[in-house]
Amino acid sequence: MPTITLDKERFSSYVGRNISVEDMAKQLPWLGTDIEDVAQDSVKIEYNPNRVDFSSIAGVARAFCGLMGWETGLPKYDVKQGNITLTVDKSVAQVRPYIVCATVRGLKIDSDTIRELMELQEALHWMIGRDRKKASIGVHKLDAVTPPFSYVTCAPDGVKFVPLDKTEEMTPQDVLEKHEKGIAYKSQVDWAPRYPLVVDCKGQILSFPPIINGELTKVDENTHDLFIEVTGTDLNAVQRSLNVLVTALADMGGTIETVNVTYSDHVLVTPDLTPQKMTLNVDFSNMRLGLDFSEKQTIDALQKSRLDAKIVEKGVLDVTIPAYRTDILHEIDLVEEVAVGYGIFRLEPTKPATVTTGKKHIVTEITTAVRQIMIGLGFTEALNFVLTNEDDNYYKMLQKPEGLVTLANPVSTDYSIIRNDLLPSLMKNLAVSKHHVFPQRMFEVSDVIKLDDNSETYTERRIHLAAVSSHPTANFTEIKSVLESLLTNLGFENWTVTETNNPSFLQGRAATISLNDMTLGVVGEIHPELLNNFELENPTGAFEIDLQKIIDKNK
Repeated sequence: MPTITLDKERFSSYVGRNISVEDMAKQLPWLGTDIEDVAQDSVKIEYNPNRVDFSSIAGVARAFCGLMGWETGLPKYDVKQGNITLTVDKSVAQVRPYIVCATVRGLKIDSDTIRELMELQEALHWMIGRDRKKASIGVHKLDAVTPPFSYVTCAPDGVKFVPLDKTEEMTPQDVLEKHEKGIAYKSQVDWAPRYPLVVDCKGQILSFPPIINGELTKVDENTHDLFIEVTGTDLNAVQRSLNVLVTALADMGGTIETVNVTYSDHVLVTPDLTPQKMTLNVDFSNMRLGLDFSEKQTIDALQKSRLDAKIVEKGVLDVTIPAYRTDILHEIDLVEEVAVGYGIFRLEPTKPATVTTGKKHIVTEITTAVRQIMIGLGFTEALNFVLTNEDDNYYKMLQKPEGLVTLANPVSTDYSIIRNDLLPSLMKNLAVSKHHVFPQRMFEVSDVIKLDDNSETYTERRIHLAAVSSHPTANFTEIKSVLESLLTNLGFENWTVTETNNPSFLQGRAATISLNDMTLGVVGEIHPELLNNFELENPTGAFEIDLQKIIDKNK
């Protein structure tokens, strides 16, 4: 969860009155935030990632003023018509197609403002930009460059510029290979034959998006006017990022001006702070919150959440939502804003009308019992990813790949399929733990995914249990006795063990375990070749059973 530290003095300046740390800590949770730490001169809060407007002190202060009733209704931002233009070259469509821009003038910038701006920028990169893939932001000192600007591409070694916080010139290719930001984000552009650049009319480089800005336009304490560009692969994401940023800068004292962004077939005038419109049914809100509000009371609550509303017909409101609120997507989100504006602490809890008693789901009951029994038998629980790869799940286990559920676009070759057995994950756990003390006994109760042609998704989620015991004297008898102890403690009696051949286990030391006529799984000694695949030296006993069959039997 993202966090932000609210300095008392800066927060007080934004809300327009002196407020104590104690009052901040008392009131901020009613905005839907959590208090992480209270210091002498600051309060650190944790907020939900959907509230991207809380990624700046100015944004939190804006909402806080509404909560306290000091400033209510939709914040008004005067967006002036600017005379700066940016032309988009057709070539960027192949690598990073979208850009929006703005100018913010008249800022008083100090070291605290620069730090706040950088933190806001990085928060937006993460929350909206998806780590710069969908959107990345460049903030520039306007006085250092000459409009009009252009968004173009260049060959990897086609130009040279000094990257931010460096002193020597580099080509874009050098940046990707040598600069820390280039190394971190090169996958965003290194596949393209040409790289994107933002340049001024003299050919001076403002930024190499989404990697790094140029040192030329570095923002310092002598900066008063900013040029902002947001590039990305998702137009909605770049526009939302720009709106959140410029409104925060306006609350810091800046004046917003538009930029004409000229594409080959259309012109965008940005930023566009036109409010969003949604409809709220007052009865729906009252039913969800247990209130009996009139239209006017509902409007008053919405205004304290910095929204506006008007009555369009009896019981129906037309709600106006500011451009920086990217989190309001559904009518129920408006209901939440009514609750915040009214005061969550004022809502009275009530007992459900139905006379029923809740209980644990059968899956939870059985898996909890299994965990307790396995721990009692001396095993340690492991938790592993449901994603794996063919090598670990099949080839190292001496199995043929069958029934694979593969990922269309895996991020890594280590996570290319969804596992359909737990035992390979436990073998990897043993491989990682081989330098620790033996005996090592581990188990896992978790999901596997099987193909199912009768399912809507053609897959089925099942709960499995697997266990391993690795030490110099591990054998079939030991691991079989563990499995039988588990079944006994679960209350089963009529199980049978039948010899089987399984390539993962030693021939003659592997068996299927059945309950009545239902085959649960396999138990045995791991094959030496498999041990060698995972670089293990000790004999290992293991079993894996399909707990879903037991769960279904007890429903």
